[in-house]
Amino acid sequence: MGVMGYMFWSARNAPWPPMRLVGAGMIVCGALLWMMARIQLGASFSVSAKAKTLVTHGLYSRIRNPIYVFGSVLICGLCLFYLKPLFLLVFLLIIPLQIVRARKESEVLEAAFGNAYRNYKSRTWF
Repeated sequence: MGVMGYMFWSARNAPWPPMRLVGAGMIVCGALLWMMARIQLGASFSVSAKAKTLVTHGLYSRIRNPIYVFGSVLICGLCLFYLKPLFLLVFLLIIPLQIVRARKESEVLEAAFGNAYRNYKSRTWF
């Protein structure tokens, strides 16, 4: 939150064209929802794919990978906020990496939780 505050404060005297405004909105929404997802994940969070518990509440009741989704919104927002839409090409390289990682996590969770995970997967997006 401090970093976001600093970013917005440092740009206070710069022009705020529509692209910067959209970027700022995406940064705020992406960061808040990313933090919410991280809190809801709780002790199940890990850097590598591990099956501790199957989290199916909150944001996870609709989206299997909200940290990836809202992290992506945040990254897009940064590209727009700094008026560097060309940086979105870098973001396009990140997307396949996130998809590969999500698939690996899915395999680990399916192996650990079986039908419970398959049922959860059938009623959620990404």
